[in-house]
Amino acid sequence: MIVNLLVDGVGRIDALVRVGSGKKNLKSIIQPFQPLIFQFNSKSDTSDSSLKFITQIEPAAPALPLTSSSLYSAMYLNELLVRVLDSGQHAEGLFIHYHRCIMSLASEFSSEHLRYFEMELLAELGALPSLDYDTQGEKIEPVMSYRIIADEGFLPVAQQASTHITHSKQLLSGEMLINLKAKTLTPENLVQAKGLMRLLLSPLLGTKPLLSRKLFIKK
Repeated sequence: MIVNLLVDGVGRIDALVRVGSGKKNLKSIIQPFQPLIFQFNSKSDTSDSSLKFITQIEPAAPALPLTSSSLYSAMYLNELLVRVLDSGQHAEGLFIHYHRCIMSLASEFSSEHLRYFEMELLAELGALPSLDYDTQGEKIEPVMSYRIIADEGFLPVAQQASTHITHSKQLLSGEMLINLKAKTLTPENLVQAKGLMRLLLSPLLGTKPLLSRKLFIKK
């Protein structure tokens, strides 16, 4: 089997593993959300030199119990990582943020944890605008409104102008940006935070839709 691994202190690694058969069948532990301890080498019997070959593998802990919306959210995180991280791409700090997010989802579903992980992912990839200062070099203020400018950051919107476009999807509150950075989003911040993360992730994901998002569509 080819497995996609997020490795602590390393990043994404794609590897080959022989699953075996009978009592030595490893399929039961090579599952999503299963912490693993493994050893690998860089040699394989394929022409793809980017693939590692796992020589030893065992569970590091029980698989995390995920159900309902928490399971769908975790599947979204996995698909997101596979889409935006290349095999062998270094993303040393992502594992701990992923682990914390999955642990939080296993305890209780809360969408703000997804926003915090998306923020950390964007920061790791150098695609997160400053959440401290606006495009004018001034500190983000909670009472101000901002508009995202591609490749620049958050442009402050004049107070008079903002009163006429308070319902604009492109307008972001300074309070939300500050709370996102501090990981203290309130229920009132969640819609704006979700829209901002989708906008920032869009160039990394391309035009192909994420299949996991369909799991959240109400029938």
